[in-house]
Amino acid sequence: MSEENERILFVTGKLAETSLRNVLESIEDRPFSYEIVVVGVSVAALITTSMLAKRLPSLSEFDRVILPGRVRGDIAALADARQTPMERGPEEVKDLSAYLGGKEHTFNLDSHDVLVFAEIVDAPFLPIDDVLSRARYFLSEGANVIDIGCLPDTPFPHLAETITALREQGIPVSVDSLSDTDLLCGIKAGANYVFSLSSKSLSLAEEGDFTPILIGDTPNDLDSLCKTVEEFAKFDRPFFADPILDPLHLGFTASVTRYHTFRQRYPKVEMLMGIGNLSELTHADSMGINTLLVGIASELRIRALLTTQVSKHCVSAIREIDRARRIMHAAREHGTPPQNIDDSLLAIHERKPFPYQSAEIEELARAVKDPNYRIQVSDEGIHIYNRDGHHRATDPYDLFPELAVEGDHGHAFYLGLELAKAEIAWSLGKRYNQDEALRWGAALEAPEEDKQNFAPERSTLKARRNKKKKS
Repeated sequence: MSEENERILFVTGKLAETSLRNVLESIEDRPFSYEIVVVGVSVAALITTSMLAKRLPSLSEFDRVILPGRVRGDIAALADARQTPMERGPEEVKDLSAYLGGKEHTFNLDSHDVLVFAEIVDAPFLPIDDVLSRARYFLSEGANVIDIGCLPDTPFPHLAETITALREQGIPVSVDSLSDTDLLCGIKAGANYVFSLSSKSLSLAEEGDFTPILIGDTPNDLDSLCKTVEEFAKFDRPFFADPILDPLHLGFTASVTRYHTFRQRYPKVEMLMGIGNLSELTHADSMGINTLLVGIASELRIRALLTTQVSKHCVSAIREIDRARRIMHAAREHGTPPQNIDDSLLAIHERKPFPYQSAEIEELARAVKDPNYRIQVSDEGIHIYNRDGHHRATDPYDLFPELAVEGDHGHAFYLGLELAKAEIAWSLGKRYNQDEALRWGAALEAPEEDKQNFAPERSTLKARRNKKKKS
């Protein structure tokens, strides 16, 4: 957010100077004055902090410096050296107006109030070391408790040892079984949570100090669950009630209603929802399903979720739920829909996929004076241009004949790779930036690139070759 009479220096490359100036001049009642400095490169994304250390003018008359969004290097160190606050602006010049006007509120996603139980469903078949390895992975993805699943009529001779090994590693653990024998074994081994106790097995509560998940005697019997809750109240200790979420076409809508009815009857009782029943048994991308279910949980103040990560289309379920619980918590606390808070649950599409229109890209293309190809995407298709021409198509095969790369296999490979990414971005409605990976939000295991630690070289063909030579 800019302040009145603030003086800002904007840093950019040659090609973006006109666009930057137009955006700044278009801001009505601009509460700051500014200057623009071009630091001697054509493309702003190629600017590094080491370059800026040598080329920035005196900053004594400026209150702060706003750098291009993809500047690489340690900005904090440069700001300390020049004794002037510096920050990365948005990645696209077109987003600068909203950035400066403070129209988009920044939400803190550090907080949430939901426990995520991640079940290892095939634990009876796994060696203890494999269970530990998977548990650590689930925790790194955002799980809080590792649920050890027991299978009906399946021996689990190392159940107690598995739970003990997890506890020795400081990992919270739950035991999940339909067998009282398995549950008792888990309780004796020190399980923190037990899935699940009904009115028929409440006596197990006397066997240890753990937090049970309570269920009805039959899954769809809400009155039975309520009776069990009332009976367990005599123990005067924490528990979670689980009205049981059913799969689609097997009672899903009625089960959601059960959760709502239970919350009306017991406004302050802690609840748990097992959401794997829906994500695993629905062949649709799990991110949207998990986001909606976490939203329902947020509305009903359900503070524990059980998920599985078994089917291949659910391989990022824990990560998705972790992100969703943070976004929903922020939305609820601010009394707003979960909109314009964070984009990590937008894997396939994006809010603003095409920051530049064809006419604007044409203007940029006319300013290029070198043979290096630039690639951009607008709502009309893929654009590729250099000093020799500007070409647009929706199919990269239509562009290749226009490119003078015959005999230059390395360059052809590089352009083919980038044009393939551009085609995916245009087809799906995603933002494309040349030499950068497409963003897939929480669907990707690797976190988004930390803007504070950009690599010294872009992932161009030349950079990859140099890296290979060094290795």
